[in-house]
Amino acid sequence: MSRPYGPRHGLLLAAGAGRRMGRPKALVEDEHGSWLVRGVATLVEGGCDEVTVVLGAAADEAVRLLDGLGVDVVVAHDWADGMAASLAAGLRSLGTGVAVVHLVDLPDVTPEVVRRVAAGADADTLARAVYAGRPGHPVVIGSDHWPGVLDSLDGDTGARGYLAAQGAVDVECGDLATGRDVDSR
Repeated sequence: MSRPYGPRHGLLLAAGAGRRMGRPKALVEDEHGSWLVRGVATLVEGGCDEVTVVLGAAADEAVRLLDGLGVDVVVAHDWADGMAASLAAGLRSLGTGVAVVHLVDLPDVTPEVVRRVAAGADADTLARAVYAGRPGHPVVIGSDHWPGVLDSLDGDTGARGYLAAQGAVDVECGDLATGRDVDSR
């Protein structure tokens, strides 16, 4: 089966300091292992052709966890400005295709969620996972939208306003995961 449009870039945002967590979320582990490694695996197993991880806080430590995984790493030096800075750094590092944006602090999101949200994605796709009607991640952004997303980014809201204004397709995934971000132990 050939892809309708490629490549699919998994973009894992893992730059934050995780103040409420007490440590950068890129360094968090639970009984199933590293959230960072699990996020990469979710994107790869979900059908992404390549993965870029955006780091910030504790980047030197986090990059060691990625050794041997075959991912690209981008450091958002302005990560403390919020999610918008991380998303901008990640999108600017990509060539063309489709960006499947995922967050490191969503440990229950599975490859099946990624596959469902990214199904049939092409250059003009704009879609996001929703969980029981609540918007979440992953978010799929076709390259036609990258300039508009970059122009709209501000603070810690990411692409939320752009997605709403452009009528992103909501893809219900509540039967597969909760999609809840984990902010504390």
